[in-house]
Amino acid sequence: MNPSFRAVLSPCVGICSLGDDGLCDGCHRSAAEISRWSQMNDDQRLHLIEIVLPLREVQRA
Repeated sequence: MNPSFRAVLSPCVGICSLGDDGLCDGCHRSAAEISRWSQMNDDQRLHLIEIVLPLREVQRA
């Protein structure tokens, strides 16, 4: 087993609808980010989940 492997699950919460700002109403990802998810590495996914998406959630509130 590779000790550096981290399985980063999708932030999808099942509310799949793009808002007027082009972001998903459920997970706050853009259509491009949603479609690229399977090609992203763990570091890219973690950056999105830990930094980008929380900021977007606050900005949209």
